[in-house]
Amino acid sequence: MAAYRGVIFDFFGVLTFNMVEVITSFEAREGIPRGTFLRAWADPRGQELFRQLELAEIGQTEWNSRFAVLMGVAPNDLMARYLHDAFPAYSVIEVARQARAAGIRTAVLSNSLGREPYDSYAGFDLRNAFDVVVLSAEVGLRKPDPAIFSLTLDRLGVPAEETVFVDDSEQNLVAAAELGVTPVHGLDEKVTAARLRGLLRLPGL
Repeated sequence: MAAYRGVIFDFFGVLTFNMVEVITSFEAREGIPRGTFLRAWADPRGQELFRQLELAEIGQTEWNSRFAVLMGVAPNDLMARYLHDAFPAYSVIEVARQARAAGIRTAVLSNSLGREPYDSYAGFDLRNAFDVVVLSAEVGLRKPDPAIFSLTLDRLGVPAEETVFVDDSEQNLVAAAELGVTPVHGLDEKVTAARLRGLLRLPGL
């Protein structure tokens, strides 16, 4: 029997390719210097744009226009261009499938980036693949707010002490750990998959 009865997965960078690689590919296609995206993201204006988008206070089209200015790129379909290489992390997705088949409750907890005009979740079939899906824009909360972790745990129906949380952000992991959740820093999908199989006592493939 598994020591844990629940596992929560971040979406971007955990169920998808590593976001540093996604950003690097984006910058190469755009022909802009490496670090352009992260400088814009770290700018207080960029941070505020992401906060507003993740809470559905602005739409993706407005984010495209305003974040494009910070980077000095064209705004049209910026989110789609940015996330072009956010392909599925199949090793981690397979662990999620295994866990659920073993009776472990599974959830996705994502700071969402809007679903129109570009839906980054399309093709993942999250609602059918996981027991619980919590998107920040739908609940008016975002990581690392402890309230969104508590909400996810409530919906999952598993105590924090019996739950694992995988994220690529240390800030989010610290917030979850403070509630008693076991954190896993997910940066490399194969390393993450192996770590989860050990924690959840799942067989290797």
